[in-house]
Amino acid sequence: MAENQKLISKKKPTFPISKLLAAFLKKHNRSSKISILYNDLLRFQGSVSVFDKNDEDTLWVRTFYSEWDREEIDRSLKKIYTILHSDGNDNTIPFLNIDAIDFCTFGNSKPFRIKVRNILNDNFTYFYVKQADASRVYGLELEHILSPYTINYLVYKDTLIEEHISGIPGDDFIENILPTCSRSEKAQIAKEFVKFKERCFIRLLGDMRSYNYVITPIHDFDKIVYKIRAIDFDQQSFEGNLKVYNLQFLKENQKMVEMVSKRLENSSINQYKIEERSYIAKRMISSPDRIQHIIRCMKHDSISFPKHIERLKQDLIDYVGDVEFKKCNNMGEVLETILIFVKRNYLDISSKELF
Repeated sequence: MAENQKLISKKKPTFPISKLLAAFLKKHNRSSKISILYNDLLRFQGSVSVFDKNDEDTLWVRTFYSEWDREEIDRSLKKIYTILHSDGNDNTIPFLNIDAIDFCTFGNSKPFRIKVRNILNDNFTYFYVKQADASRVYGLELEHILSPYTINYLVYKDTLIEEHISGIPGDDFIENILPTCSRSEKAQIAKEFVKFKERCFIRLLGDMRSYNYVITPIHDFDKIVYKIRAIDFDQQSFEGNLKVYNLQFLKENQKMVEMVSKRLENSSINQYKIEERSYIAKRMISSPDRIQHIIRCMKHDSISFPKHIERLKQDLIDYVGDVEFKKCNNMGEVLETILIFVKRNYLDISSKELF
């Protein structure tokens, strides 16, 4: 862990939502008035630790509120659920129950996890209530635009609502499931890891340690296909060390990196990286206004420190060999420069030995 601490800042500050970003969120229906804020949920009067099926501490605690507060909180959380997942209609609220409100004591965001159950059929899902942080909002939006996956979230004042992303936590998968996978399954997972690594690297999504992404098995005829998705967007374009954005340098991913080197030839690795860059370029071309708008917000925002920006610029110049990064004044301009290169097929890093 000490090695990772040298790469990653011990504590990332929370950056406020700027007026430009707030305008973007409103234009693209990411902003909605809600009746309960993150700070309201901090009023819990007691809690107990939540343990997993193996009786290990999950670092989440189950919160308890006064009877008066709980009634108001439950009603507000049900309303948020209907806004996030449908049209905000109150007709479904009587059929919803808030089974649990859990608080995470680990990490920067200290989120609340809300378990919502449909009392008619006992189906349940989760959503999260977090402090609104500009870095995380940029990360969520870039995930929605540039990745193969859509994502739902809402922002109101200093509160961020995120949908739950289903999957097996990467650290759990690597430890307990990966060893049981067949050779062909490991080769397919290695391919997905290469593409996932490339996607995070290009869009400057950092700190993708194994517990910050999930692996989802999908049954496809006579085989299982595994997909990898980020679930933590706190480190979007913040750190100055380029290695933070490269999954191979995070020791929690070492088993995945070793699997890639065993299961894939260099030519295949380069092919998958080119495929992912091509996909990102196509996404930018298909949503030009939206990507330009969010990048414009980033260019006028402060989501990192000057020393981080200078370090990252120099690392990119050393890595890519292009001095265009010298002109960048902030993280938005750095990311824009990378994406322009990707779109124009000028950023060719396929010859780099990343694994």
